[in-house]
This record gives sequence, structure tokens and C-alpha cells, in this order.
Amino acid sequence: MMQDIGSREKEFTDTVKSIRQLLLDLANVSPDEFTTVILQGSGTYMLEAVLQSSTPRSSGQVLVLVNGAYGLRIQMICERVGLPYESIPFPEGQKVDPKQVELILKNKKQQFSTVVVVHCETSTGVINPVCEVGLIVRRYCPGAAYVVDGMSSFGAIPLDFQNSQVDYLISSANKCLEGVPGFSFCIARLEHFRKCKGNARSLSLDLYDQFEEMERNKQFRFTPPTHALLAFHQALMELVKEGGIEARGRRYHINCEVLREGMKKFGFKKLIPDAEKYDGFIITSFLNPSDPNFTFEEFYQRLLSLGQVIYAGKVTQKDSFRIGNIGHLYPEDMNYLLKCIERVLRDMHVAIPVSYL
Repeated sequence: MMQDIGSREKEFTDTVKSIRQLLLDLANVSPDEFTTVILQGSGTYMLEAVLQSSTPRSSGQVLVLVNGAYGLRIQMICERVGLPYESIPFPEGQKVDPKQVELILKNKKQQFSTVVVVHCETSTGVINPVCEVGLIVRRYCPGAAYVVDGMSSFGAIPLDFQNSQVDYLISSANKCLEGVPGFSFCIARLEHFRKCKGNARSLSLDLYDQFEEMERNKQFRFTPPTHALLAFHQALMELVKEGGIEARGRRYHINCEVLREGMKKFGFKKLIPDAEKYDGFIITSFLNPSDPNFTFEEFYQRLLSLGQVIYAGKVTQKDSFRIGNIGHLYPEDMNYLLKCIERVLRDMHVAIPVSYL
């Protein structure tokens, strides 16, 4: 990131071209069938761009599969942009149920133009059955765009694009790919994407225009996050050196096991008691203890003072907090975090093991 390279210099445009190809390689898809589009802004920017670019202006109807806060955010995008939508709600902390999706699509008279699901619902850590849902979508809505929010999964959780029937996979630089914040990207199936020209309801979030400009001269339409992209290229090189998605996933799995076992010894209860059943190893939600000396705000600030950053849960029904184990982290980092948690609990005069009334 310390290099100062102009956005129109060949060195930078070649870097962007390389990033786009590397992402296709990681996804194990052909450039003849898929393309990568990069957009300034967080993953939510790209999610909004894909939704409004893939949904036709006249006959579009979005189906949102919701089992957590990030599914609800997709609903909010549809409301703000004015996209007609329906949603299928599932209990927080449980997987999207393919059988229920199939039942609704089978009996729906009007077909949906876009179906959206979150791969890793980061509010709870649950991994949704993207492949099973995709096959159902293709069977009952053959022309629909199948959109997968892979924000916290791509780079660590393998996804078979062909068997899953994914048309758009959305992710950002700063999650499992271990880059820095500043942009997001989409891996799009060209067969569907080429039909999207003119659909966007926004200039800056017009994904097809962004694609055309990149194809024409390797340029962004508007000022790109040059330093973040240079850092991302390095991050992708490091992922390849580590052994790819499977190797990174194994490291995250070990991190998660260390974290959960340590928190269990402290008496903490997971929001989802049998979280392992839901395949999640990216992040874990823990219930706040009932000890009167425990407040999350103090717990958070004391950990922060020790250089350890966690964050509050997105779950609205129960008081909880989340601890992630992705990024440039190793088991020794998780063990150090656990030592800090123990120190903080003792400094707060919270009994160990923690209690729940």
C-alpha cells in the first residue's frame, strides 16, 4: 500500500486485470463463462449494485431468503431502491430450509427474476445450503438470477459455482481474502449479466457500465481505491502461497476450535448451542453472561485496551457478542485472545466460569 501508483498507469491497470483473473481462478470458473467486476465501497455497495443491475425494470421481482441480520439488510436495499420483493423468513440461528423454498417456488404463479441468499449469515455464523437452494431455483425459476452474498465465506469455504447454479457471487476485499477495506467485487455469469444493460437505477452503482469500462480500457469509471487494490493483489498472492481456499479454510477451522473450546472452559454459552451442526467456522456468537458485574461495553473496552477487537452481535432477539477467527490469525493468536479474556473477566470481578440465570 506504500506505493504511489496512478490509477491510469499501466502498472496499475495490469494489476487490476490480474486481480480479476485471480478471482476467477479462485472460484474455479472459466473467463468464457464468468467475469469479475470490481466496485468502490463496502460489500453492501456491491450487493445493492447487483440487485438493481440484475433485476429488470419492468417485470422484476426479488425473492429474499432471510435467516439473520444480513438477509434483513437485503430486504432494506430492495425497499430503498424500490425493487418489488418478497421474503421467506427462517428462524434466527437456523439454516435456510430448501424444502420450504421449493414449496413456495413450486406454488408461486409469478416467477421471480432474482433470488438472493446469504452464504454465511454472519450475525450467527450459520452456513446456508447454497447448492441445494440453487438447484431448486434453477428448476422452478429457470431464468432467474441466483445471487449469493459470499461476503464472509468466499476465500475460505469452497463453493462449486456450476453445481450451485450461482449467477452472482458477491464478496469484499477485507474478509477471508485478508485484504484491506475499500472495495468489493462480484463474480458474474456472463450469460445472465449481458442481459443487464440499462437495468440499474443508479449511476455510480451501475454494474454493467462498470464492467464495460473495465473491458474497454481496464479503467474504473470513477476514482479507484488504488492502494487497497495494490494490497489486495498481494493478499491474493499470499492466499495462493498458503495453498488456496481449502488450506485457508483449514486454518480458520483450527482457529475456531481453539476459540470455542477456550470460551467453553470459561463457561460461555454459544448463541447456537450446536453451532458445529450448522457448519459455521467463520465467526461465533456468544450469549452475554448474567453476572451483574458483566457489561459488554466494559468487556469490549478492556479487551480493546489489550489490542483485542471483538464486536457486538447483530442478533436482535438476544444479548450477545461475536468473535471472528478469520483474517491473518493463527491458533497462537486465538490463545492469546483467550488469555486476555480471562484477564478482563477477573479485572471486572466476573466469576469464572461465567453464569447464566
